[in-house]
Formats: sequence, C-alpha cells, structure tokens
Amino acid sequence: MDISSPITGVKGVGAKTEQLFQKTGVYTVGDILLRFPREYAKFPAPAEISSARAGQKQALLVHVDAPAVVKRTRTMQVTVCTGRHLESQMEFLWFRMPYVRNTLQKGQTYILYGMVQEKRGQLSMEQPAIYTPSQYEDICGTLQPVYGLTAGLSNNLYKKTLRQVLESGLLIPEYLPACTRQKYGLCEYNYAVSQIHFPSDFDALTQARKRLVFDEFFLFVLCMQMQKEQGQKIENQFRIANGHLLGPLLEKLPYRLTGAQLRVLEEIQHDLQGPHIMQRLIQGDVGSGKTILAFFTMYLVSQSGCQSAIMAPTEVLAVQHYETFSQYIELLGIKAHLVLLTGSMTAREKRRAYERLQLFSDAMVIGTHALFQEKAVYDCLALVITDEQHRFGVRQRETFALKGESPHILVMSATPIPRTLAIILYGDLDISVVDEVPAKRLPVKNCVVGTGWRPNAYAFIRREIEAGHQAYVICPLVEESEHAEGENVIDYAAALKEALPEHIEVAFLHGKMRADMKNRIMEEFAANKIQVLVSTTVVEVGVNVPNATVMMIEDAQRFGLAQLHQLRGRVGRGEAQSYCIMVNTSDSKSAAKRLDVLNKTNDGFQIASEDLKLRGPGDFFGIRQSGDMEFQLADIYQDSRILQQASEEAQRILTQDRELELPEHWELRKRVRSQFDGQAELLNL
Repeated sequence: MDISSPITGVKGVGAKTEQLFQKTGVYTVGDILLRFPREYAKFPAPAEISSARAGQKQALLVHVDAPAVVKRTRTMQVTVCTGRHLESQMEFLWFRMPYVRNTLQKGQTYILYGMVQEKRGQLSMEQPAIYTPSQYEDICGTLQPVYGLTAGLSNNLYKKTLRQVLESGLLIPEYLPACTRQKYGLCEYNYAVSQIHFPSDFDALTQARKRLVFDEFFLFVLCMQMQKEQGQKIENQFRIANGHLLGPLLEKLPYRLTGAQLRVLEEIQHDLQGPHIMQRLIQGDVGSGKTILAFFTMYLVSQSGCQSAIMAPTEVLAVQHYETFSQYIELLGIKAHLVLLTGSMTAREKRRAYERLQLFSDAMVIGTHALFQEKAVYDCLALVITDEQHRFGVRQRETFALKGESPHILVMSATPIPRTLAIILYGDLDISVVDEVPAKRLPVKNCVVGTGWRPNAYAFIRREIEAGHQAYVICPLVEESEHAEGENVIDYAAALKEALPEHIEVAFLHGKMRADMKNRIMEEFAANKIQVLVSTTVVEVGVNVPNATVMMIEDAQRFGLAQLHQLRGRVGRGEAQSYCIMVNTSDSKSAAKRLDVLNKTNDGFQIASEDLKLRGPGDFFGIRQSGDMEFQLADIYQDSRILQQASEEAQRILTQDRELELPEHWELRKRVRSQFDGQAELLNL
C-alpha cells in the first residue's frame, strides 16, 4: 500500500464506504492522511450531576431509572430522559433522534457528554453524546480528532480507517532540506502527519501543526514566486483601447466615482497599454465599488475588439453580475455583447452561449467555473477577471487564464489583508487598494451583546421585517455536534420559527446543501420570499441583497475579525440604515476586547491590522478564524510569523537553485510537481 493506493486498500472499506469517503474528497490513502481534523475534542473526567454548571461542557455520570420518551412539537421529535445520580437529577434531550430511546436501557449507568444549559431555572443537557463507563475511560483526558463528514460516515469509522493507514508503516518522503527544518525548529513530516491526527499531548499537536502550517505556506509561496518569474516575461499582445473613451461614460453615471476608484481605474488602463500583460489585484473593502471597475475594464477590452471574462464564486453572484452589467449598458447607452455561462444552465442554453463566444469577438463573458470547461472556446480572450480570488485555487486561476493567449489577469478581493501579508500572498500580482466607500452608503450600526439580549434581538428583527426589510442570522455550526460548542443552523432556524410570527418566512442555508438548493434559497431571499436567512459563513461571499438591514452573528467570538467584517458587509448595501448584532457567548476578556474593535470601526483594513495584533496562540478547539486562500490548517493572521518565515525560505531556495536541481532539493521538486500537477510546465519543472 502506498499513498496512491485507492482507499479500498484499507481493510473494512468496501464499495459503499468508498463512495462515502469520496464525498469528503478522499479517494486514495494519501488523501485521508492529508485531510486533517476540523477540530479536537478533549473529554473531561466524569462529574456528578450535582456539580453541573450552566454554560459548561461536561461529562456527567447518570443512572437511568425510567425509559426515555419521545415527544412531538410542531417542527420536530424530541427524545427526553430523566437521569439521576445519588440525590440529584437532570433532564436530557435529543432533537430528531428517536432511536436514542432504544440506546438508553433502564437500570443502566451511562456517561452523557454535552453542554449544560439553564432554562426557567432548571438545568438540562441537549444533544449529549452517550458512552458506557468503559467506553468513556478509553477517551477521557485525550485529544480526539473530529473530521468533516457526510451522512452515513461516522467519526469513529473515519478514525479507525486512519489508524490502519498510520499503523501500516507507510511513510511519505521528507522533502524539506534538513537545514530548513533545523533553522525553523520543524519536526519530521511523517511525525507531524501522525500527531495532527492522533496527538500524544497538546505540545505534540502544537509542533505538528507548526510544521504543516509551514508546509502549506511554503509550497504556496514557492509556486507563486516561480509563476511570477514566468509571468514577468510575458509580452502584452493586445492593443487595448485608450482610457479616454471612459470620460463621457463617467459623466453619465448618476454618481461620481470615488478618488480611490478613479486612481485604480487609471492604474488598470496603464497596465493594459504597457509592454507586459497585466497581473493585478484589486483589494477593496465590502461595498467599495469594485464591480463597476471590472465593468469598465471589460468595456475597454470589448472596444478593442477582444473578449473578456469575469468568473464569480457562485452561480447566484454570476447571475447578479450579469444583471448589473446589463443595467450599466442600458444606463450608459452603449452597445456590448454580454454572455452568461454557468454550470446549471440547460444543454441548449450552454450551446447558445458557446455559439455567442464564437460569434462575438468582443463579448463580455460572465460566469462560474463553467467558463474554463473544455467546451468553452474563446475567439480572442484578452482579459480574465476572478472575483474573490481565495475562492478559487491557484490551479483554477491558471487553467482559466490558459483559455486565452496570455490574457491580462485582474483579481478582485473584498478580504481585508494587511499590506505586508498581501505582498507575500499575492506576490505574483501588483496590488491596488480601493480604500474609500461611496458617500451615499450609511455606515452599519454595531452592537456586541450577551445571550440575555436575544429576545430583544428577535423583537428588533421582527420590527425590521414589518418595515419591509430582511435579516441574516449566522451560526458557526451546520448541525448539533457532540464535539463542538456553539449554535447550529438547523436547530436555530427551527427555534427562530417558533419565536417569530408565522407569516415571517425563515429558511436555513449551509455549505453541505446541494448547489441547486443553495442557489434557490439565495434567489428566494434576494426576492424577499424569505425574510430571515439562518446560515453558516457560506453567505460571506454572496448575492447582493440591498433590502437586508440586520446581520445577527451568534457565537461571534468564534470568528476572526476579518471574517466578521466580511459577514457584516452583507448588510448596509441599500439606502436604509443597517445593523450588526454580535452575540458574545464567552466570558473571556480577550474575546470582548477583540469584538470591541469591530464594534468601534467599519474600516476593514484597520480591523485586519488589529486582528493581526490581537491573535493569540492557535485555536485548536474552535472554528478556523479565516478561510482565505486554500489552506487546510494555516491562518494568515494567526500564523503570520510562519508565513513570513516560509516566504523567506522559499526565496532563499529559489535564489540558490531556481530549477530545484540540487540533490537536497530533489524531493522538494517531486513534491512541487505532485502538489501543483498540471502546472509543471508553467513552473519549468
């Protein structure tokens, strides 16, 4: 068995289980080794019911005197069991889990692990995990990995399969030179992989994470710097129209572009007419007006008789861009050929779009990943724009660019990243910053509250909806988890339906849903058929809903400030006053200090800089604080020092050995080729 062996090579993994693993992205033995835990659970020593405390996750020793019963509410089944220990007793509840009734046997003792809550003066525990005393003894005090799963694939089966692979003696070649590991105090690669899955203790986990975070940054920066060297040599083959064409159009706009927008537009025009192809990143805060810059850039390309394409991260956003561009064309009284191409279009619609690509050599094309599929053949693609770069991998961006003959590349991102980090992460791109927000936008009003303020928040949401507006509610989890603390989308949406009047439509949205379902829900929310959308951070980059005026974020302390700012940017897009309510469920002073930064400013770049200063050691037990770029473990804020070290080392090695031909770099060369399969030619490897 080696890392390329199919996952069925592991004992106990048959065809059905293989399909479940494939849904999580695991096809080979190497895939499961390099798919790291989402978080870790640490199980405390069992306690008596009398020592239960509200707001704490505890393991309680419980004796079952009477069978559990299943009750029905308007929206779900609730299994209820009253357990006791000595003179104390407590109620335990499970939602949508009627089978628990058969698990709990009368007269038996169990250890129930979960969050203790207080309602109407009574303590209870919801959705606790159930263990026999012997089962719990095996995990008590250990760090247990928790993986992102799919229905039918349990965490226990995932761990069992992983253990078999690790115990098989399979080794992955160490590719970092010994001098690099010694210089930065990095542990051996196979040790890191083993300890990230099943850590001996917290120190071992810390060392493993440090090594693997370094790897993620190092390989990313190494590849990016190699691409930059190649890109600098590419001559500009296109003669793009002079920017003076835009003057009359700017006068027709019902508003004036900000100084920052005009400055960036001038930088883009200079690139388009320069000797080498444009490779530029536009960093702009939420609502700073990047979309109209993309439109004018594509318009200049079309006036030169060439095609341009913009790729959005979601179909809903692609359609919205198409509608927005159509409005600009009508408003400005210009002629342009727009083409929309998304994955969910019918075969006939796609065929018509492909025909238009061939028919109009000046087409402005808008779409999703479908833009770089094999059947999409462009006539003269001179400009490629990716919206929200970190939602696409490096390989996807390059594949898209290869659809043309060395086209200009423009990347747009609303993620506020301090300039020092942006230079490293986007080192292959020139950077423009749109650091002004249009004057007509009212700043969002913020407040940080505790859980006791929820009834007031619900009443406020109700009033905003009655005034014709809409609201988002963000939760950190998709569904109740025995390992992770925090509000979850599914149960929260059900509870909110109970709390709000029946005429208010509440729906939920999360990343595990099918793409067509997610698109339908976002479209209905945009059309105000849904008034309250309970969601995970999947809406962080989403459709523009100017009518939404309330953003309520549960367990706000669980998210990074930059991500909270992105979420807040979903509201405040219309003319009405908007509000952001951040619910802090922690007693931590540091959490309160971090959230206070967001409470006091709406400047994304100031927030990002403060976030960088306030980050503490790695949060192994919570949700990762930022989802930027394409890193599994690394966090650009929390791990900024490691990012800088990885960047320095990548530069040192490339300066010494650009082609990675020295013996000490042979394994690194192999790793880069396998990591960035399909780009070896681009990297000259």
